[in-house]
Amino acid sequence: MAYLGNAPARSFISFERQVFTIVNSQTVYTLSHSVTNENDIRLVVNNVVQEPGSGKAYTASGTTLTLSAALTNGTDEMYCVFLGRAVGTVDPPAGSVDTAQLASEAVTDAKVASSIITGQTAETSIATDDLILLSDTSASGALKKMTRANFVSGIGGTNTPAFQAYMSSNQVLSNDIETLLQFNTEDFDTAGAYDHSTNYRFTPQTAGKYFVYAMVLTSGDANSTLLGGGLFVRKNGSKVLESRSNPKNNNGRAFTNSISIILDLNGSSDYVDMFGVVDQSGGTPTIEAGTRFSRFGAYKIIE
Repeated sequence: MAYLGNAPARSFISFERQVFTIVNSQTVYTLSHSVTNENDIRLVVNNVVQEPGSGKAYTASGTTLTLSAALTNGTDEMYCVFLGRAVGTVDPPAGSVDTAQLASEAVTDAKVASSIITGQTAETSIATDDLILLSDTSASGALKKMTRANFVSGIGGTNTPAFQAYMSSNQVLSNDIETLLQFNTEDFDTAGAYDHSTNYRFTPQTAGKYFVYAMVLTSGDANSTLLGGGLFVRKNGSKVLESRSNPKNNNGRAFTNSISIILDLNGSSDYVDMFGVVDQSGGTPTIEAGTRFSRFGAYKIIE
């Protein structure tokens, strides 16, 4: 006859057994499980199966087992088998359980011996195809695996976008006028985020914290008296940091300003540029060109 639904399991099933401690002159014992009547158990005394029923060897009801005659402690042995109570038995044979029998994620962390992870010798190198186990603190310590490539790519991130530029020709500054500095030649620009021809600004297009830096050498001619000068970092048109120098009225001399700051920039509209100013009397002060005298750069340090 066919079954509706799942067929009943037939393997690795046995019937639960209860062993009794014999008490002299005692005919009533307590069963570990309730039964309807004595036919629900098989009673064995001294390895002989007893006949159930009133007027026979025993009766049973609920959790009460009643013998027709008392047994002797130390001489007699008695146990019963619950015929209506099937339980799981010993482990299945070695090699009989395959991955198909295990549900996904059925083996929990508690079932994994701690000695598998702790107390092991530290690896000094990792092969490309090695798997690395991680304990995920956001998922109750669940173990996860990743390859060496995954592991390396997830550490620290990259310092891009990044750029650095300098001036290829001197830039003349008018007296006491804050002027956009034109760093017009790129050393590098990893993402094309620096405009070196029109606005001379860095728009990273990737959100993160950026290290921004610049240096300029301001010099005057024989007719100049340099009274002072400054270098400004601007974010979205507003000053966020400035550096000032006072050359102490050195006629025709030069001074250097350098500046650096870490800025939080969004990935869409934030931009950074550099402005300079010179306070001078007479002559023509200029920002010196060349890789040794002018630099403007930035790079991402963290997301």
